[in-house]
Amino acid sequence: MTAVIKKAEEARKAFFAMAKKNAKDRDSALSAIAGGLVKNRSVILKANALDVKAAEGRLSSALIARLKLESEKIDGMARYALTVASLEDPVGKTLEATELDRGLLLYKVSAPIGVIGCIFESRPDVVPQIASLCLKSGNSVIMKGGSEAVNTNRALYKVIRDASEGAGMPAGWIQLAESRKDVEEMLRLDGLIDLLIPRGGKNLVEYIKDNTKIPVMGHSEGICHAYVDRDADLKMAVKVCLDAKVQYPAVCNAIETLLVDEKIAKEFLPMMADAYAQSGVEMRVDAKAYRILSGFVVKKATEKDWRTEYNDLIISIKVVAGVKEAIEHVNAYGSHHTDTIITGNKKTARRFMQEVDSASVMHNCSTRFADGYRYGLGAEVGISTGKYHARGPVGLQGLTTYKYLLEGSGQVVKDYVGPRARKYIHRKIQDHW
Repeated sequence: MTAVIKKAEEARKAFFAMAKKNAKDRDSALSAIAGGLVKNRSVILKANALDVKAAEGRLSSALIARLKLESEKIDGMARYALTVASLEDPVGKTLEATELDRGLLLYKVSAPIGVIGCIFESRPDVVPQIASLCLKSGNSVIMKGGSEAVNTNRALYKVIRDASEGAGMPAGWIQLAESRKDVEEMLRLDGLIDLLIPRGGKNLVEYIKDNTKIPVMGHSEGICHAYVDRDADLKMAVKVCLDAKVQYPAVCNAIETLLVDEKIAKEFLPMMADAYAQSGVEMRVDAKAYRILSGFVVKKATEKDWRTEYNDLIISIKVVAGVKEAIEHVNAYGSHHTDTIITGNKKTARRFMQEVDSASVMHNCSTRFADGYRYGLGAEVGISTGKYHARGPVGLQGLTTYKYLLEGSGQVVKDYVGPRARKYIHRKIQDHW
């Protein structure tokens, strides 16, 4: 038996044991995790410093910023755990109740999924997010982080494991895998792992989808757009589009393409380009924008730019004829992740929001709001661009499924067939299991 199979079997055994724990038990463990993170701050930061030092010269400045932890981020991790603890228990909720016949009551009740496999890159701060959400929703989890954060991931895993198990959670509910070989093995464990959630670049996600029978939930890219309409408040547009690109460029909900209505392009583009230039953003622009921005340092965009997730201080810019062309561009080149329109015209905004086929569509605000914590989900295990089970930031609800519970009083199917069959009532009732 390999180490990964042993970890998966331990996680599955722990998942069944988790069913004996109630919401209060899980919340107590989350509070213990928050305390453990703060208590072990120096240990975590020391481990992270090793990873950052090893990454210097190998990773871009944006990716190093994504990797690096500071004291404030440790506090943020602890807050995530406490916020998740404060949320409503997602397990055991009666979603529907139906009276099939007198004394025969059917309940549709939320339930954990099982063993979650989460494979992610670069950002060690997702470790406590994923752990907190899986714990609160009654799931076990096997995490595989990027090799660039190996020391940080180990430190965080140990703190979370020790704190939660010390608070009564079953041993083995959280597991850590580390090597690429471990990932290859995880992908074959469709009998032990119930759901895979990849968080990383397109190549990682596509590799996982192509090499497993396990259901996969996530997104392959974050090619997000901002469209500045002819009826936009231009000062607002500059503020929103700057934040959407610059506030944290190495994340999946940062914009990669800016679309600008031709009616306001001559006035707006120099304002926006000045703001981007001051923030060190490289601009790759189409022919129309190139002529307008002749006084700025810009590059000519290629077809490839419209399909590229930069995860860096780079943006592609295109001038469009109006909202129709903007919608067509987003649906053709986007990754169905997050897109925003800046306009004062509610009719135009509604059209954009209805016709853009993305998990999150926004009006007059930054795409950076597409986040589980900001959406009030406590945290997120990732963002899904799929259209089944869960879509958008995936929080507690996305980590639950449901099962049917039927309460009877001796009924048998034989009585419901034939010429003298009993009739079903099939009446929806306000009842809880």
